[in-house]
Amino acid sequence: MSTQKKPWDLITKDERRYAIDKIMTFFSEERDEDIGMIAAEEVLDMFLELIGPTLHNSAITEAKDWFKTKLADIEVDYDLLKK
Repeated sequence: MSTQKKPWDLITKDERRYAIDKIMTFFSEERDEDIGMIAAEEVLDMFLELIGPTLHNSAITEAKDWFKTKLADIEVDYDLLKK
């Protein structure tokens, strides 16, 4: 039985801390607004929820295409081995 991943499960703790820091820095430097860690976490979670599935599906499609290419290459290699 698989459990559904939460947005914060998509990245490591270190990546999460780094992203939160960058969000806080962005708001401070670009928008001249100071937001706290909780607000930055909410922004990160919102974006992970919004684009996480799209990024996941794109990665699956890319991996599938790569695998198809490799299988085609293997088929050619087997044909070359025929006598």
